[in-house]
Amino acid sequence: MSTTPPLLLKRDLFGTVRLETAADGSRRVVRDTAGSRWWARRLAGWLARREVAALRHAAGTPAVPRVLESGHGRVVREWIEGEPMQRARPRDPRYFREALRLVRRLHARRIAHNDLAKEPNWLVTPDGLPALVDFQLASVARRRGRLFRLLAHDDVRHLLKHKRSYLPERLTARQRRILATPSLVTRAWRATGKRLYVFVTRRLLGWRDREGAGDRQL
Repeated sequence: MSTTPPLLLKRDLFGTVRLETAADGSRRVVRDTAGSRWWARRLAGWLARREVAALRHAAGTPAVPRVLESGHGRVVREWIEGEPMQRARPRDPRYFREALRLVRRLHARRIAHNDLAKEPNWLVTPDGLPALVDFQLASVARRRGRLFRLLAHDDVRHLLKHKRSYLPERLTARQRRILATPSLVTRAWRATGKRLYVFVTRRLLGWRDREGAGDRQL
């Protein structure tokens, strides 16, 4: 039971994300779809279930939050202390080495995060290490087939784009080649889905898909 008023971390089309503090001082993050737009409620519920499935499949992976409770449109997960990447601006080579290792651990479990381009999904913990949040778009593959390999490639590529922003001088030749070769999925998204997505979210809804913009609040 929370003893202090919950802190709103984010509000978007799919509901709210709050930080709650219990009587013993422990903290947890609550994603609640009850506040979602009525026309987005079914999709919000689907995304919440998707997040639960991915996090449970990742159970035991360091730097990935555990699911504490779920059901009735709510996902309660472990709080991980840290600053989002866009605030912490990591420039330590160790951070990006460990970040790549973390992504590889997820891929070893056949999990593609699918949303690593967003800096707010990357945390920098107090000891300077990476952690990942927001698994709403994550997918768990039955096998390591072609589609999974394409999604995994894009996960790595998005991480390397962040490394290029904060530590470009430490990119290896191989990493530069990965950056230069977006997957077929990414190329198709750029050519078709992204245009429709941008039109609907920005033109029709006036909403930008990033933390702290539009109807999202930190």
